[in-house]
Amino acid sequence: MAGRLKLVLASGSPRRLRLLNQIGVEPDRLLPAAVDETPKKSELPRNLAKRLAREKAVAAQAALRADEGDDEGCLILAADTVVGVGRRSLPKAEMIEEAATCLRMISGRSHRVYTGVVLITASGQVRQRLVETRVRLKRFSREDMDSYLASGEWRGKAGGYAIQGLAGGFVIKLVGSYTNVVGLPLHETMGLLLGEGYPIHFSWLKGG
Repeated sequence: MAGRLKLVLASGSPRRLRLLNQIGVEPDRLLPAAVDETPKKSELPRNLAKRLAREKAVAAQAALRADEGDDEGCLILAADTVVGVGRRSLPKAEMIEEAATCLRMISGRSHRVYTGVVLITASGQVRQRLVETRVRLKRFSREDMDSYLASGEWRGKAGGYAIQGLAGGFVIKLVGSYTNVVGLPLHETMGLLLGEGYPIHFSWLKGG
């Protein structure tokens, strides 16, 4: 394969883009992939995260081929984050009632955050990782709940909160990857990219 590897991020999430930028990675193209995120019957949160990440990657690959004719020389990166309470997957809250329900479920108790990361290689192989982080939040007072809901920060966030924002003040304990909870576990993502020869360190050298 000749030429430089190109990276396509199958996401429109500004959080995931900022996280990639944090490690010096600037995707060549953003190609958000819309998939049905409804859990299947009895599907566990960890399995949902894995399935959705893979479906996003495959959908982006198909869109790339339809748009450019082929995906030769491209790496396609996709991810999906799911907040789980027991066997239940909490939604990415879009309505205030959804957010309130999520916050009541995680108030004062531990929950798990799963992110599935998928990389489709330049040769078409699928590499996948699943990362799990345990998070415990404080028990919310009525003022905590009402104020956080009024902030609107919860909108579109898995489990109805954003750890990198105001809700960071609610965290009592975190075991595992912080960037996983934000939406993209950087250690595992970096490992996948380096494993396929993507030149992450090149941009670092320019800053030295």
